[in-house]
Amino acid sequence: MRSYLDHLECTYCGSKFNVDEPHRTCSDCGKVLYPRYDLEAARKALPRDTLAGRRPDMWRYFEVMPVRDEANIVSLGEGFTNIFPAKRLGRELGLEGLSIKDEGLNPTASFKARGLSAAVSKAKELGLTRLTMPSAGNAAGAMSAYAARAGLEAYVFMPRDAPEANMKEASITGAHLTLVDGLISDAGVLSRREAAEKDLFDVSTLQEPYRVEGKKTLGYEIAEQMGWTLPDAIVYPTGGGTGIVGMWKAFEEMEQMGWIDSKRPKMYCVQAEGCAPIVRAFDRGDEFAEPWQNAQTIAAGMRVPGAIGDYLILRALRESGGSAQTVTDEEILEWMRKVAGLEGIFVCPEGAATAAAVPKLLSRGELSPDDTVLLLNTGSGLKNLELVSASG
Repeated sequence: MRSYLDHLECTYCGSKFNVDEPHRTCSDCGKVLYPRYDLEAARKALPRDTLAGRRPDMWRYFEVMPVRDEANIVSLGEGFTNIFPAKRLGRELGLEGLSIKDEGLNPTASFKARGLSAAVSKAKELGLTRLTMPSAGNAAGAMSAYAARAGLEAYVFMPRDAPEANMKEASITGAHLTLVDGLISDAGVLSRREAAEKDLFDVSTLQEPYRVEGKKTLGYEIAEQMGWTLPDAIVYPTGGGTGIVGMWKAFEEMEQMGWIDSKRPKMYCVQAEGCAPIVRAFDRGDEFAEPWQNAQTIAAGMRVPGAIGDYLILRALRESGGSAQTVTDEEILEWMRKVAGLEGIFVCPEGAATAAAVPKLLSRGELSPDDTVLLLNTGSGLKNLELVSASG
């Protein structure tokens, strides 16, 4: 197999950069860089019907992934997670065609495995040996695990009140773990300082070009697993937003390769009432999202006061005809229990937020009962046992 990776391109100013050198954000404007591919050549080399029989993980799409040499892939079997029809939950919500993509089935029990497999693989290929990142929880565990598998050194900075499971996961896989009094934004300040002092490469969300490539495989898988017909709507819990912009990137690439037509799902961003910078910016019609003050929510993955890819998230919502919706922490806890009781899937709080948003989207007329709707459960609820009790 051959990767058709061609160059890096700034998503804001359009500047181009060499893929054979380490880069983080655009040196001209500071915005997010995307890997770009020779999609015409990829289209000829990889007709979609040749995917059958390939490895059952996200690297089955190697031609449009950023690693040039297969020997540099650092994998634990991430991706190609199941999409489960959710008929009982659908009846509860009033939707005929509801399904859940369960990212809790990934290695490290969350969708963060995708982005960190891609980022660590490319770091290895570029000769980087020491990585750092701030994390609200699951990304730290994933980066630590993949760095351990690659033989790289990992430094992670997490809020002191992050889920205990994530702290233990980072520690047991050998990361240098620092707990921070504050939010992920405070952890980011310390991570960047350490990166400068110790010559570490920072793999923060969308502040390097390759985590999004792992997340975009969600879009490729959804298309393939649903018979190359995308759902009417995708409901996605949003913190840093890499998944939503990654899927949007994947849909564009697949159309250029002739794998799908121009029909797109409406993309719906869900955030907690206590930390909703994207929702606020969407409602105001803003291009960028003002950082949220005093962010608070039990859903650690959505407690992100400011996202560097805010303009990309908002662009995907608007171009798709979707929108943004808030839910309360009480609703999140209620729907964690309801989803588990109706479908047997122990969703994380972020995943529960997507179910909690559906009645609101239906009542606003943004979803219709006959729509095909896909909820993204981004991790296993088993990593958030502190939020539930055995007695109910």
